[in-house]
Amino acid sequence: MTDTDASKRLEARNLYHQAYTVADISKRLDVPYGTVDAWKRRDKWDDTPLVVKMESSIDVRLLRLIAKEDKSETDLREMDQLGILLERAARIQKYDRSGKEADLNPKIENRNEAKKQKAKAKGKNALTEDQVQMLVDAFEKGLYGYQINWGAAKKYRERNILKSRQIGATWYFAREALIDAITTGDNQIFLSASKAQAHVFKLYILEFVREVTGVELKGDPITLWNGATLYFLGTNSKTAQSYHGHVYLDEYAWISKFLEFRKVASAMATHKKWRKTYFSTPSTINHDAHAFWSGESYNKGRAKADRADFDVSHDALKNGSVGPDGQWRQIVTIMDAEESGCDLFDIEQLKREYNDQDFTNLFMCGWVDDTASYFLFDELRKCMCDAWEEWEADFAPFADRPLGNLPVWIGYDPSETGDHASITVIAPPQTSNGKYRVVEKINATGSDWAAQAEVIRRLTLRYNVQHIGIDATQIGSGVFQLVQAFFPAAVAIKYSAEVKTRLVLKAKHLISKGMLQFDYGWIDVCMAFMSIRKTSTASGGQMTFAASRSKETGHADVAWSIMHAIDRIDFLDFNETGVAVGADSQRKSILEIF
Repeated sequence: MTDTDASKRLEARNLYHQAYTVADISKRLDVPYGTVDAWKRRDKWDDTPLVVKMESSIDVRLLRLIAKEDKSETDLREMDQLGILLERAARIQKYDRSGKEADLNPKIENRNEAKKQKAKAKGKNALTEDQVQMLVDAFEKGLYGYQINWGAAKKYRERNILKSRQIGATWYFAREALIDAITTGDNQIFLSASKAQAHVFKLYILEFVREVTGVELKGDPITLWNGATLYFLGTNSKTAQSYHGHVYLDEYAWISKFLEFRKVASAMATHKKWRKTYFSTPSTINHDAHAFWSGESYNKGRAKADRADFDVSHDALKNGSVGPDGQWRQIVTIMDAEESGCDLFDIEQLKREYNDQDFTNLFMCGWVDDTASYFLFDELRKCMCDAWEEWEADFAPFADRPLGNLPVWIGYDPSETGDHASITVIAPPQTSNGKYRVVEKINATGSDWAAQAEVIRRLTLRYNVQHIGIDATQIGSGVFQLVQAFFPAAVAIKYSAEVKTRLVLKAKHLISKGMLQFDYGWIDVCMAFMSIRKTSTASGGQMTFAASRSKETGHADVAWSIMHAIDRIDFLDFNETGVAVGADSQRKSILEIF
């Protein structure tokens, strides 16, 4: 076929698409009818898509205009319009082949690309706008009334909350701080009695983000894509004052030398934009935190005329109130939590499990007068430490063997109901000036005897266990027999007034000398020891010690389990300070040391 034939064939097709008949085309182009008809059938002119017909007509018209030497304004405008139509026809053909809507409309593709860029999170620990909104929505769902009240009080520079145990304060403030960080870019600083306790905030945050968005935040501290940094610090942090941001101070009533540390914490929130949030269960009236809560520390050093009256009663602070020092204070008891919609507790059962004093302290926000306790809080807080920092040289809590091959002692104390128990692991000192470290504690609630014995067996795989002391007076005898099957050296402790006195005096010696050590975050250990009081036997003829246990209070069990572990001291020798030094020295009973 010659170029002329090809050109005529294309022109014939275009004329056909313009509604010319085969006969008309034959005459117009001077081509035999049969030839035009053959072109029509072979090239399937009748099956040509409309868009192709349009494109052909546009091509012809556009070429004619381009070939025109003297173009008018009308010609130029028509050429522009034909170019647009030609481009549109090309997109339609592309859409017919791909089926992609973006091929039909480039604006859709541009929008999709913009969405991709928008959805593509850039930087470390990045979240998209959609993921941020998902977290905000998830945070606002399922809050109890008192938690909503805490959020509304963010308008105040300082929030100070005295609260019942287990009402979700740490959980709430971890989420509140995260939402603030991802929506404003502000730094958040979490402080607690120990770094391990501060990392409870971190665990709540990581879990929340992972559950809602699937994103795994990483780092310590956590630096977000928008510049916000989340710091998790214990009270021993030497560089705490170098940070700045909104400060959250957890369980402040249990921090040693709280008022001194508050100065450091306040320095991190010096600028007026930063908030400070203090929240805690109460400790003792002799703690610095009580003076801070009651306003006594505010009035200290002020002229009598400048001193303010603080009403820190529950009636005044149930719904929150701003005091003379500008702090917004609130008391949230377990009863208040229930009134605000929290249905997580069986309060009547808790009253049966805890004595009046302990229930008041733990759940009704009552400060403890520990003057009647045999173990004073001032002694106990000297035994508290930031375990993650002070023990890091030889203790790795998440390792398969946290202490390597260092020896440990285990103590077990059952409740009278037999459905839960306290198990503790003590690392005895390896040097003359070492300490007895409580490295692990387990509350085996709801477990039967076999399950409790299994917990102890697993501990023998994680540690180099040298001693297991078990209260086998009554219910514990079943666990003792099971443990003895895999650890024949287990020691059964049969209670009497003399045995109880021996246990308590050993613990008193270690605690008064600051030789027992446990993490700041374990305030239940403090409360357990403070619940022990000196008394006399039923006959009144002999001194003994008692604590409200099991049916009346479960939290004292951890103190007894620690004492069962350190009862091993009877079989060691001591130097003049009472620290075990080896088997070659002349043996002494610890009771003689007193």
